[in-house]
Amino acid sequence: MRSTVTVVDFGTSKIVALVAEVSSRQRCDIVGAGISAYDGYADARWNNPGEVNSAIESALKTAEEQARTSVRDVYCGVPGQFSRVYTVEVKTELQGADPHVTNKDIETLFELADLEMRDIPGLPIHRSPAWFVVDDGKKTLEPLNLRGNEFRAMISYVKADQFFIADVSERLRALGKVPFGFFSAPMGEAMLYISDEERDRTALLIDVGYLNTEVMAVEGDTIIYHKVIPLGGGHMAADLVYGLEIPLDSAEQIKRAFVFGEQNAQSSFEVTGAVGATQVFERKKVEDVLMPRVDELCEAIVEAVKNSRVRLGNWSAVYLTGGGLAINRGGREYLSEKLGRPVRELPRKAVKLSSPIYSSALGLLDLIIDTRSNSSAPQGGIRSVFRNLLGV
Repeated sequence: MRSTVTVVDFGTSKIVALVAEVSSRQRCDIVGAGISAYDGYADARWNNPGEVNSAIESALKTAEEQARTSVRDVYCGVPGQFSRVYTVEVKTELQGADPHVTNKDIETLFELADLEMRDIPGLPIHRSPAWFVVDDGKKTLEPLNLRGNEFRAMISYVKADQFFIADVSERLRALGKVPFGFFSAPMGEAMLYISDEERDRTALLIDVGYLNTEVMAVEGDTIIYHKVIPLGGGHMAADLVYGLEIPLDSAEQIKRAFVFGEQNAQSSFEVTGAVGATQVFERKKVEDVLMPRVDELCEAIVEAVKNSRVRLGNWSAVYLTGGGLAINRGGREYLSEKLGRPVRELPRKAVKLSSPIYSSALGLLDLIIDTRSNSSAPQGGIRSVFRNLLGV
């Protein structure tokens, strides 16, 4: 039996809509994809509220036309800027003549964590564990039947901005759609692209968007640290606009073509304006304008990682995605030098939508499908049971 899933992901410069067909064997075929540029958001508010409805409608319409269907129910991603990640550490004593971890003990830890989160503002849209520990043993996500006396856990929550939930719900209804659920876009991206093994060793995911950059530390089945930096590819383009006195389209051409690193053959950049006129800029002049902003962004990322107080091991993986540095040749290597760690590109999860600009939407789609599957036919093991969302 096949079902249709439609998701809408809100980036800082574009809205992406995906329509997918999902079979009972969890095979997912993306049959429609739409993308619509808009002015995005900053400081958790729309930059141009009047254009948001038309951007949603345009992205959905394109996806529907490709899928040759009309959708009604829509799942929505909540961007990092409209949500907050919280972590709670809780503990309980194991009881009985032969104390060992039971399902009841696990439920107790989640109940204790829920109590601690009760008075924190926001709508809970995700809850999952980073680790469980019995006494002074090793961290695990499969604690059932472990013997000991003290049982501890770190549990992560994502709480969404009520404004975003209410506003997007109203906009979808105005377009004749039903807001069927809200999910954490950063969480979906982290869970899809970073393997279980890498998350068990703690990993970093850095998403450089157009108007902001998200730095995430991921452990177990969740994000344990999340920082939104108000800098992105759009700020680089804006600097080129003012520094070179060129239109935004020309600035984008230069930004995307820029190759990082001293050992490259770029000596100049040639751009074509709207009226067909060609301008040539020496690389040195472009560097003088562009690199201060790039360095500012890299320094902010390094500072965010430092302030996270997350302990990264020698084997901790670092990934870069988004439409900023990730699409530039040498961008990962440049950030790697600043971080003092190797920076990898995300593994490809879709043949046709392999660009970093789709990574958030694909992660969102995967998270929704995984959640639907677990709720309808839960599998064995704590890892699958507690990879849950509290869908709205």
